[in-house]
Amino acid sequence: MFTGIIETVGKVLRLEREQTNLHLEIESPLSASLKIDQSLAHNGVCLTVVACSESHYTVTAIDETLQKTNLNDLKVGDPVNLERAMQLGARLDGHLVQGHVDTTATCVKAEERDGSWWFSFEYEARPEWVTIEKGSITVDGTSLTVVGSKEDGFSVAIIPYTYENTRFKHYQVGTRVNLEFDLIGKYVARLTRPTS
Repeated sequence: MFTGIIETVGKVLRLEREQTNLHLEIESPLSASLKIDQSLAHNGVCLTVVACSESHYTVTAIDETLQKTNLNDLKVGDPVNLERAMQLGARLDGHLVQGHVDTTATCVKAEERDGSWWFSFEYEARPEWVTIEKGSITVDGTSLTVVGSKEDGFSVAIIPYTYENTRFKHYQVGTRVNLEFDLIGKYVARLTRPTS
């Protein structure tokens, strides 16, 4: 489990294909504290560390993960939002995040608004993918509050700290992002869906 509070931004050093898998080598200040088999969220995608050193580490994404996320879009040098798994007994500053991406969305608006930033995203509408005004959403692993909700999209307002310390400063119209919808909202949507 994660909280959606990004700890740092890493950088893609190398991408290596092996059959349908993608090995990602990431440079990060977290590298020295990692160990093999540890879970780490990459743009909100939970991946397992398979190799590590003082300055970089490697994770592997399988085909199913690549089909559902924006990891296939990454290039050498790209920034990656990083968060280690939450510790039991620690504060939960964001919201409960599994690291299991539901779908991707496309940025349709990115604008500065007197010191903060406003981003709007659209995705394929589905009954189980629900946002609500002032509810939680995870965008590339970042826990955010929805300020504009519609059936196939939403908006978020970004404070300067989040803008500077995540991938948000790289977003523009057309950027594809990973979405994980609120866990409780997904259960409620499933329980209230008519059965056939």
